[in-house]
Amino acid sequence: MRVLTLNGIAVQQLYNRIEMTRKRHIEEKVRKIIEDVQDNGDEAVVKYTKRFDKASLKPRAQRVPENEISGAFQGITSDFISSLKLIINNVTMFYKGQVQKPCRVRDSEGVLLKENIIPLDTVGVYIPAGTAPLVSTVYMSVVPAKVAGVKRVIICTPPNKDGHVDPYVLAVANLLKVKEVYKVGGAQAIAAMAFGTKYIPKVDKIVGPGNMFVTEAKRQLFGYVDIDMLAGPSELAIIANRYSNVDYIVADLEAQMEHLGGLGVLITTSKQVLKQVRKRLAGAKNAYGILAKNLNEATDIANKLAPEHLQIMTNNPNAVAKNIQHAGAIFLGPYSPTALGDYAAGPSHVLPTMGTARFFSGLCLSDFYKKSHIISYSKRALEQVRPAIEKVAKLEGLPKHWESIDVRFD
Repeated sequence: MRVLTLNGIAVQQLYNRIEMTRKRHIEEKVRKIIEDVQDNGDEAVVKYTKRFDKASLKPRAQRVPENEISGAFQGITSDFISSLKLIINNVTMFYKGQVQKPCRVRDSEGVLLKENIIPLDTVGVYIPAGTAPLVSTVYMSVVPAKVAGVKRVIICTPPNKDGHVDPYVLAVANLLKVKEVYKVGGAQAIAAMAFGTKYIPKVDKIVGPGNMFVTEAKRQLFGYVDIDMLAGPSELAIIANRYSNVDYIVADLEAQMEHLGGLGVLITTSKQVLKQVRKRLAGAKNAYGILAKNLNEATDIANKLAPEHLQIMTNNPNAVAKNIQHAGAIFLGPYSPTALGDYAAGPSHVLPTMGTARFFSGLCLSDFYKKSHIISYSKRALEQVRPAIEKVAKLEGLPKHWESIDVRFD
């Protein structure tokens, strides 16, 4: 663990130690993949699947057969299925609490203003595989889309070298009634979902984490398709004082650093706690310790970091949390570790990283719908705003705008 002095806390420098997704060689490689998929569709996709995932697939075989999805429960214990159902219920209940009612404004002069809340038609969920498929990301991404009312949810995930998708991913997809799973990963999957191919549908939005190539593809394709966020390696900051349990701190930081490039930061007011944690994490390259003068300074540091996960492990975490403005998810007390949020608490673990919690939120129900404004005026109501419109329209040099109002009163 490396201890940082307050003078050395250049937040951007701390985050810059992680390889950023916008390096030129990454941008260029991803750009070429995107252009190839746009021009050549499935032919390009299967080419990259063979190159990167070592799986040879025919274009038509990219979609997992529905009987394979429904049969994925074979070999999975009933206890595990029961656990999945419990977790899915937790996530579902949380997102049902986010359901919004459309706003509506009416006055006596004949003005009616309201909005329609419309679920997206099609959402693509990217599930990384890497060393192990992120099964939890399936329910953490699909459930809010389903609760929001998205009509069609598809999953793209890299196949193994034999051309198969992990049965646990398929089992969760089946539980969530997702019938379309495609054996494709990487930047080519993002491009395929953004443009659509003969065998992979075009989607309205892509959600889900991925490596730097996936993240860069999402960045480049934003505009062709909506995205959730640009997420980097996972990160955790912990605010602790002399009352905090060192065993819990060490365990939580170590858990976070299991992720490739995972970052752990301890912000503490206790020299003794910092000394103990530093000793136990001596060999950890991605662990940092910061000694703060008091808890107010600790929260200031945390707000500057705007971490993906923030654990407050002081004796009065609620009081400290009142001063936190920037964090993807906040975990209070000794029995609310980040791993709880990763797997089972309810809110999605798809969260902003690299300081972007200053302006991004974790995956929300609102990410899966759009709003249309409804405007209805009576003639009397229009006449009341007529002089104001005339002034603004003429000031902006748009006389035809004004005339389109005035013609209604000839």
